[in-house]
Amino acid sequence: MSTATPPVHRLGWWHRLDTAAGGLALDLGLYAVSAAFAAVTAGTSTLVPHRAWGAVAALGYLTVALLATGQLLLRRRRPGSTLVGLPARWLVTGLAWAGVALLPLIWQSVQRAAGRTDRAQEEVLVVEESGRRLVETGTPYLGPDAIAALPAGEQLLGYTPYQPGMALFGLPRAALDSWWTDARIWFAVGTVLALVVAVRVLRQPVGTAGPTRPHAALLRGIQAATVLPVCALTLATGGDDLPVLALCLLALAFAATARPGWAGIVVGLAGALKLFAWPVAAVLIIWGLTRRAGLRVTAGALGLPAAALLPTLLVDREALVENVLLFPLGHGQVSSPAQSPFPGYLVANVLPAGRVVAAALLVAAGVAIAVRLARRPPRTARTAALVCGYGLLVAILLMPTTRFGYLLYPVAFLLWAAALDIPGIRQPTGEDVPQRVDLRA
Repeated sequence: MSTATPPVHRLGWWHRLDTAAGGLALDLGLYAVSAAFAAVTAGTSTLVPHRAWGAVAALGYLTVALLATGQLLLRRRRPGSTLVGLPARWLVTGLAWAGVALLPLIWQSVQRAAGRTDRAQEEVLVVEESGRRLVETGTPYLGPDAIAALPAGEQLLGYTPYQPGMALFGLPRAALDSWWTDARIWFAVGTVLALVVAVRVLRQPVGTAGPTRPHAALLRGIQAATVLPVCALTLATGGDDLPVLALCLLALAFAATARPGWAGIVVGLAGALKLFAWPVAAVLIIWGLTRRAGLRVTAGALGLPAAALLPTLLVDREALVENVLLFPLGHGQVSSPAQSPFPGYLVANVLPAGRVVAAALLVAAGVAIAVRLARRPPRTARTAALVCGYGLLVAILLMPTTRFGYLLYPVAFLLWAAALDIPGIRQPTGEDVPQRVDLRA
């Protein structure tokens, strides 16, 4: 087992930027730019929940930017002070998340419970309604006939384009109408639990005598999943992507610490919530095959989503197909409102036969990624995270129907990759040279 310090990020320019002034320079840049983003959102967004988030988050980001500025000034005078070290940076990150994600979330949830109908995005209502339907009918989905019978303006909300497990976050609201039963509160709870376990896993690798000191890359990875505006805004106003992302990061953490069985189980839980976790599951299964643990990863990665789908399939097969397959593919009775102006959307809507061209580009990108995985399968969790990040980034940019908020997945995966280089676990030294590792889950 190697005890060497974690290797630096392979991109030299990024390492220099990330470590400038002990990491404080990038911290300050992150908080300052985020404060500007939140302020612009508060003043210009066409979505009322987004404007409400921006008004609170701008002050939160500004506060931690001032704290980071104070840390930078103190570091110049007293470089060895505990107030400028890594633990202090973790504390400021925690304060930032509380101020820019949790506080706006709770504020909007309380206002919504008091009667404000403009304090949640549509996905919150959809998840809560799916929880109610799960209790009453045994399936979170409405069938095509039931959706068609809704008034035209309500048909979109009749769709639940998530996997069945997502309805569990709507169960508290089905039992009691209160601010703390808001689905976003439980999205936040799930996100926190998964990230706390991920940090703990990366600090306690299999076979080590005790906790290791978390390196700075782990903090940067946590920042990417919590205080980046795309994540904080999403959690406070919608939130369904955050527990999925956090579970995927936890699965990669289990992979990095030679726990393939747990990696499969956790990414399977994510896949039971949303389709965005399925590409991550595929990459982790290929990673597992390189470590002679493919079946152990596959059992959880595919078994749990299948177990979640089976009851709904038995209750109402047509409803499942309509919501989970036809609607996301653009063949539902109404169109998805996810139309961010990325290249795929522009190609599909500007060029002649644009949808065909966009689909062809997306298929070509998928084939290129599949060829890369076949020729050079990821042998480390770090490489698996990079493949997930770049692959999802390309897919999101080329999809004809997508959302700006989906970028939280590739950004978090790419920054999480460096956190997966940890002491105490011997990873393969090269992508073409497998090494023996402890495969105990």
